[in-house]
Amino acid sequence: MRVASRPNHGSRWAGWAARVCLVLAVCLLAVTTAPLAWDTDRMSLAAQIRGPRAVAGLKALLPVLTASTGADETARVQNINEFFNRRIVFRDDLEVWGQADYWASPLEMLDKGEGDCEDFAIGKYFSLLLAGVPVQKLRLVYVRAQLGGPEGPSQAHMVLAYYAQSAAEPLILDNLITEVRPASRRPDLSPVFSFNGEGLWQGTGSQNSGDPVARLSRWRDVLAKARAEGFQP
Repeated sequence: MRVASRPNHGSRWAGWAARVCLVLAVCLLAVTTAPLAWDTDRMSLAAQIRGPRAVAGLKALLPVLTASTGADETARVQNINEFFNRRIVFRDDLEVWGQADYWASPLEMLDKGEGDCEDFAIGKYFSLLLAGVPVQKLRLVYVRAQLGGPEGPSQAHMVLAYYAQSAAEPLILDNLITEVRPASRRPDLSPVFSFNGEGLWQGTGSQNSGDPVARLSRWRDVLAKARAEGFQP
């Protein structure tokens, strides 16, 4: 008499578990060996050319970028905003560069440890691009900032706006009020025009007004510097 063999459920489960482990191992290998969104060698070389302060600044920024790439976009915005607001001291361009209006690249600002509102916004913009935030979600915004309340004086100012979705209310990254706030909680700011690497807009509207590279010479210059430093593809 032939006795039917019993199914070996243990072996079946062991084989399934082995396949799962293999898949997880491959996924983990893909994550750990995936290239970063930035060229560390080029950035490091550019920092070394500038000097030890730029090297120290970049050394502090890179872990923030690495940690941010694994976070959701709102956390990336918070992390990058906090990094620059903590590390950089506000100074007027005349004090830092001996010029009335100079737009510094990220490494230039990290080297000085000082910068004005444009420099803060530019450093945050390029760092968030490296951290994986799409350019379409970021705009540098020229505003009139009301200082000291509704009756106070106003001055030209620049901030960075982050849009979670195209029609969403933007979050404002600023060096005057260091907390990231939605635009509705910044009544002290009146947008004049905004731009990024792809367009130029009146205020923060949706109607593209032209090529910012062609119309803003300082933006063209800082794009070239950021590209040379590895902050821009």
